[in-house]
Amino acid sequence: MRIVTWNINSLRLRLPLLARLCAELQPDIVCVQETKVPDDLFPADAVRKLGFAHIQHRGMKSYNGVAILSRVALVPLDDTPDWCARSDCRHIAASFDLGGQPVELHNFYVPAGGDIPDPEANPKFAHKLAFVDEAHAWFTGRDNRRTILVGDLNIAPLEQDVWNHRQLLNVVSHTPPETTRLLAWQACGFVDAMRHFVPASEKLYTWWSYRNRNWTEANPERWNRGRRLDHVWVTPDLMASLRDMTVLREARDWPTTSDHAPVVVDFTP
Repeated sequence: MRIVTWNINSLRLRLPLLARLCAELQPDIVCVQETKVPDDLFPADAVRKLGFAHIQHRGMKSYNGVAILSRVALVPLDDTPDWCARSDCRHIAASFDLGGQPVELHNFYVPAGGDIPDPEANPKFAHKLAFVDEAHAWFTGRDNRRTILVGDLNIAPLEQDVWNHRQLLNVVSHTPPETTRLLAWQACGFVDAMRHFVPASEKLYTWWSYRNRNWTEANPERWNRGRRLDHVWVTPDLMASLRDMTVLREARDWPTTSDHAPVVVDFTP
């Protein structure tokens, strides 16, 4: 079972890149964020042609949006909250069969939070903190077994998740109010599947800014200014099923691509 999570930054715009990803990786399930398409305009026929007969999507015009594209049957989970009472299409969930038992799959797009790391001065940052607090509380109150959580969580929680820990401590996505909240959410019943394969002492990124046009230059001190904003968490009972993890870094260099790279995780029953 191969699951990919990718902030695609406009599904309709990047359908050819989704097709390329699927041709190269042959994923069983793709979770996408920032689809930026309302439900009535979702390109379901084009997605089915890529081999995904089972589709769950929740979207709105121009902003946000999440979807689960699957070759295996999905059972929608409809009891998820309206986060922060905004109905802004940031979470979708379904279950599927893995090894003869159901597994819950949650796909999140956490608010980015704007530029000012002050909830009093920046309502976007306040929204981000409130969203993570609500998600933490909701999962704390659930029976979290056989669960996978993926998505663009828009927070790089560890020192080696950013290119320079000290310089980014006051930059939104790596501030202590964000990182402590995200790690508390994770600790309510999840294990960081990406760091299972790449130790926390090693650099690991999934996002590189569009502003960094020279990101592929040979000198890593100049180009490799990334952050790990995309995540895969699993409950401890699924740890034995983890087989491999890859950040498809080369996809960040595809023409007209997203600023996020896809993350690929392989499971066995």
